[in-house]
Amino acid sequence: MAVCARLCGVGQSRRCRRRQRQNQQGQDSDSEVDMDEEEGERIVGKMKAEAGACQLDDTNAALGPVAANADSASLDGVQTDVNKPPGSIGPPNPQSLLQLPPELLVHIFSSLPGTALPNLALVCKKFRQILNTETIWRRRCREEFGMTEDLRKMEVVGVSSRELYVKRVDPRVKSGRFIKLLPDYEHMDYRDIYTRLLHPYRHVLGLWQPDIGPYGGLLNVVVDGLFIIGWMYLPPHDPRVEDPMRRRPLFRIHMWESSKAIVECMYGHKGPHKGDIQTVKRDEFSTKCNQTDYHRMPGGRQEEFRTWLEEEWGRTLEEIFHEHMQELILMKFIYTSQYDNCLTYRRIYLPPHLPSDLLQPGLFKGTYGSHGLEIVMLSFHGQRAKGTKLTGDPNVPAGQLTLDVDLSRPLQLPDLDSQQSMEELSRLVLGVHEQVQQEAQEPPPQGAEGGAESEERAIPVSEVEAMPNHSSEPQPFVLPLGIMARNEVYPRTCKMCFYGTGLIAGHGFTSPERTPGLFVLFDDDRFGFIWLELKSFSLYSRLTDRLPYAQAPSMERFEDMLRSMQSWTS
Repeated sequence: MAVCARLCGVGQSRRCRRRQRQNQQGQDSDSEVDMDEEEGERIVGKMKAEAGACQLDDTNAALGPVAANADSASLDGVQTDVNKPPGSIGPPNPQSLLQLPPELLVHIFSSLPGTALPNLALVCKKFRQILNTETIWRRRCREEFGMTEDLRKMEVVGVSSRELYVKRVDPRVKSGRFIKLLPDYEHMDYRDIYTRLLHPYRHVLGLWQPDIGPYGGLLNVVVDGLFIIGWMYLPPHDPRVEDPMRRRPLFRIHMWESSKAIVECMYGHKGPHKGDIQTVKRDEFSTKCNQTDYHRMPGGRQEEFRTWLEEEWGRTLEEIFHEHMQELILMKFIYTSQYDNCLTYRRIYLPPHLPSDLLQPGLFKGTYGSHGLEIVMLSFHGQRAKGTKLTGDPNVPAGQLTLDVDLSRPLQLPDLDSQQSMEELSRLVLGVHEQVQQEAQEPPPQGAEGGAESEERAIPVSEVEAMPNHSSEPQPFVLPLGIMARNEVYPRTCKMCFYGTGLIAGHGFTSPERTPGLFVLFDDDRFGFIWLELKSFSLYSRLTDRLPYAQAPSMERFEDMLRSMQSWTS
């Protein structure tokens, strides 16, 4: 109802209906009173109290796409017995879109994608005036980009991530509970936000992997409040794999002080400063900091290293007694700090989910010994499950296939006492490993019959639970003696176990090889892998953060992305 009041200038009154009838007779009025929506709601509320006006019913009719010319404004094929809501304006049997009441046109235009609205404004003056309605653009910002904040007034309860990037607030507000934006922003509207911020930078929304040599990373670019924020996701401190991810803002895009979107670098400890974003090509963009002096600290590199170490590892260098680990940490600091947030990012997708998958695919945090916690993407490809590194280390870099699990080769664990024997576990896994190697050396069968026999040897994942002595019911689990576990707090029951291989290599990704191991499925959010050759155990826990704009368009696009990730770091 506020929309009608704003469009007509006076609200739903006799004067409003008289003006509408004059417009139908060809007497167009060039004057239009620009009224705030809150004032319109006040007028409509007053008229309801006096006259008992009925609310308009929402329409569910789909009118189809609207072309960008005047001829497309006719309602061909629409029944002429359109029921006119009580209190609405216009003829009882409209024959074109131009004859529909303004509030109904607003509802129709709000359902169209924002990219179609500029062409729609070229149809006629009435359409152009209606497209200035905030309701239309507010809905487009909400539905296309998830923006829900009110531009006039924003309420923040408690402490949130918004404190990291809100630039200025009204100093008269003392409680910190209600924050009102300063007047220099109140001239903005949802149309400006859509056309100058959200739509131009829509290509940078989603998940990205930074090109930081072997270390990689995970960047999530989202619409956060009235900003576009690039959040770098960091694993929790080693070995607390169950803890939530840590986030650090790397850049933000906003329109606080001008009608043009501004990019700011958030790296360092001196606050936001000038930055830039360049789109290199499709599914790739670069960030550049224009004031790298903001990244420096008064104490020089030593202070920067101590601060970085506290944030990255949660402890001081003196508390890390292992000399090899100290070398790895120092090497990572020297390598990553040289970029100064001037990085190139490549788009990555979340793996598609199929009903036949063993569990929900996605991102997991895993323990990797001296290298700390790393992020792994678990995906399913028919009879195989693959774990691809999003973060890496100098031995096995990001983008490489760290785990390859054969779901057609389940393993039945022995009783609890026998599980503690390293020899028993090696016998089970190595027996399957030798069989796989023998099959790989055999010449491929020729003819269609041989191909059919080869396919029959694979066991469908849907039939794994039905196998004898193999049930999805939890069974006792314990690590064998001699297996090193970074995190001793691992589940003591598991659902299934499968044969798989893990990738190991020397420093600099030299002499890579796949070694046998045991994939252990604990529940829907946790799994583990026992590396036989390394005599170590990695525990993986699901990353539960919400990651919009990250779903893969198709399985083919996702597999192409995996192949590209391996080529980036090979």
